Amino acid sequence: MILKTYPDRAALMAGLSALMAQELAAALRHGPATLSVPGGTTPGPVFDALSNADLDWARVFVLLNDERWVGEDSPRSNTRLLRDRLLRAKAAAATLLPLYASAPQPEDALDRLAQGIAPYLPITVLLLGMGRDMHTASLFPGADHLIQALSPDAPVVMALRADAAGEPRITLSARVLQAAKHIHVLITGPEKRQALERAFTLPPELAPIRTVLAQATVHWAE
Repeated sequence: MILKTYPDRAALMAGLSALMAQELAAALRHGPATLSVPGGTTPGPVFDALSNADLDWARVFVLLNDERWVGEDSPRSNTRLLRDRLLRAKAAAATLLPLYASAPQPEDALDRLAQGIAPYLPITVLLLGMGRDMHTASLFPGADHLIQALSPDAPVVMALRADAAGEPRITLSARVLQAAKHIHVLITGPEKRQALERAFTLPPELAPIRTVLAQATVHWAE
């Protein structure tokens, strides 16, 4: 793991977005690129900066790390946030790979969604967040199918349920996250820094973020 610390959150967001744009630009010189990002409000400034990056966005395929099983009309929809903050300005030319479909339960659409994602793997640039419980994507400690989702033969996407997750979730599996060419983890504040340090003392089923830390650059500011 590489840990990069920044003097403040504004510097973090600016530095991280510039680095991700550089990695995408380098990849686009050789072909299409796949960008995977989290939901939540923390990476919003990164999305704002990236949306104006001078990239060949028509050859960039964007997907979420995970999604709540809610429609885009819900304020809890990660897809809605993605459209509002990233897939606009220059980045409006990018192609969104859906991680939600209109179906009662995520299990009803897993195969269809996985088939839409698989041709664009491995991920070129992956941005992840981490909760204070050391979850990443929707790989929550205590989730019903976490052990399978962490296994090397897991499918591309899985449906998981956990008390801390609220709605049912669909998430990229750990093996898909681990296979990304560039992995970045964005965290802020002392509690997340302490959780990161604690993750190294725990097995992956208790600290799922551990599954990617060996290959990741972690970006942190107070």
